[in-house]
Amino acid sequence: MPKLQVEGCYNFRDTGGLPLRDGGVTRPGILYRSDALTNLTPTGLDELAHTAVGVIVDFRTPQEREAGPDRVPDSRPFKMVELPFLEGAMADMTKQFMGSSSAPPTPEMLSQAMSSIPPLSDLYIQILQHGASEFAQVARLIAASSDTTPSAVLVHCTAGKDRTGVATALMLEAAGAERRAIVADYASSQQNLSGPWADGMLHMVSSMGVPLTPALKTLVTGTPREEIEKALDWVDAHGGITAYLRSGGLTDDELAGLRTRFVG
Repeated sequence: MPKLQVEGCYNFRDTGGLPLRDGGVTRPGILYRSDALTNLTPTGLDELAHTAVGVIVDFRTPQEREAGPDRVPDSRPFKMVELPFLEGAMADMTKQFMGSSSAPPTPEMLSQAMSSIPPLSDLYIQILQHGASEFAQVARLIAASSDTTPSAVLVHCTAGKDRTGVATALMLEAAGAERRAIVADYASSQQNLSGPWADGMLHMVSSMGVPLTPALKTLVTGTPREEIEKALDWVDAHGGITAYLRSGGLTDDELAGLRTRFVG
């Protein structure tokens, strides 16, 4: 489907048009995903107002939101939902790797910091291990949406690749999308973020004295396919998506409602 433009975002898209396991494709205008809405231009605000989005779910921490508040159109109401995850907050994670000292890092500190960088799949599994109730809430919001008013759900974090990537993968898995399509949607974030966004994030990290190793670059800007595949394999090994969302409080009726919204 044609790529939506929301000026000021790098990683905004509709998840409609993905093939379903039982045939057909996911409906457009149901679930959107994005990087932060901090830098929306006047044109971007108008473009967002003309989408079906009515609910905006922000996975960022309070510190991230304070540093870069979302900008939303004032031409109509939007419901703002805060479901913060610390995992994936790159500035916070970098500080955690480097320790709390204000002194310049020593070579030993840098070496230790680099050795503690987790693979993205480990980060995603940490999110999954304690995020079932938050993801069930996202599914509930999708199930409650309708075609009569702008009530589609937009999920975002800072980059729109990790916390948002896990959430989107789970929702699409619950909808019955083909696994290869889910993985491809996740992987496309790396290309979307390349250039000015990725350069700016890497500059911020390096300004803290952290060497930009390949592992760190992947953590900050990458979306290798195998990382979300491992996260989805973890869900499979723990009973599958239905059991996972039920563990977060999602009811069978709500799950059916989500699938109805996506399939139409």
